[in-house]
Amino acid sequence: MTPSAQRLALALGDPNGIGPEIALKALQALDAEARGRITVFGPSAVLERAAAVTGLLSLLPQLKLVEAGTLPDSAAQPGRIDPAAGASAVASATAAINACRGGQFDAVIACPHHETAIHQAGIAFSGYPSLVARVCGVPEDEVFMLLVGGGLRIVHVTLHESVRSALDRLTPELIQRAVRAGARACALLGVDNPSIGVFGINPHASEGTLFGPEDAHIVLPAVAQLHTEGYRIDGPQGADVLLAQRRHDLYVAMLHDQGHIPIKLLAPNAASALSIGADALLSSVGHGSAMDIAGRGIADPTALLRTIALLSGAPTHPTPKNPPA
Repeated sequence: MTPSAQRLALALGDPNGIGPEIALKALQALDAEARGRITVFGPSAVLERAAAVTGLLSLLPQLKLVEAGTLPDSAAQPGRIDPAAGASAVASATAAINACRGGQFDAVIACPHHETAIHQAGIAFSGYPSLVARVCGVPEDEVFMLLVGGGLRIVHVTLHESVRSALDRLTPELIQRAVRAGARACALLGVDNPSIGVFGINPHASEGTLFGPEDAHIVLPAVAQLHTEGYRIDGPQGADVLLAQRRHDLYVAMLHDQGHIPIKLLAPNAASALSIGADALLSSVGHGSAMDIAGRGIADPTALLRTIALLSGAPTHPTPKNPPA
């Protein structure tokens, strides 16, 4: 893939959420050439229902669609958390990832899923990075989330798990894998040899060992090894200090909230979430499936448009602002 991927597979996410609506709104905002380089993966009946709600039925004949993740009529209800809808989201994303791995697309964009619906379907899932890892046949601890938004890029060493579990899993080797994956992703996005700032685990990166031994025993050895490999890397330092300085191209968060909170503050409902480290690049959006407004046609496609632009550089036409999804 180059910094401007041209062929994108767009999976609809949870069919009972806002994914189908924002997909149509985003595609309508693109020019015809950019729209033609995107193929939608999902149930056609769900897309037709969303087109009726959003007033975009005339757009449907212009779209390329791969039928995937068929949803039974009994489960198709906007705003409903349903295991069949969860299974549909996984199936459409899986089909898109496999098509990307097969060389048909340069990257995958996935609309928001609903984790409860997926778990109700009996599918092991802890976010799109875990799905990318499983489909690509690599260990889950080799695929990481990179959040992009508000002028920040933050790769997460751990993600959707308890703090206790995350602390038990943090090792120098895991941090090194996250940094390497983050640096490769930056290159794909046009930032070669990024400067990297690594957050500490504990407040103030432990003040030596005043607040605990974790940074000295886990993060420092990881940074030292990466220095020897030629990475331009600093840390560990307190996340608050590094973010206040804003002098790095890429930041490395040890825990979910360390990375999510600053980006959600700076780019509410407008961030991109990339799953990096495998042989298929997938990006979702930094917000959820918004079941409370699904089916009303008011969801805001801004985050999806920014994700499309991030991966393709596609120009968009101005669209009216809607209430946040």
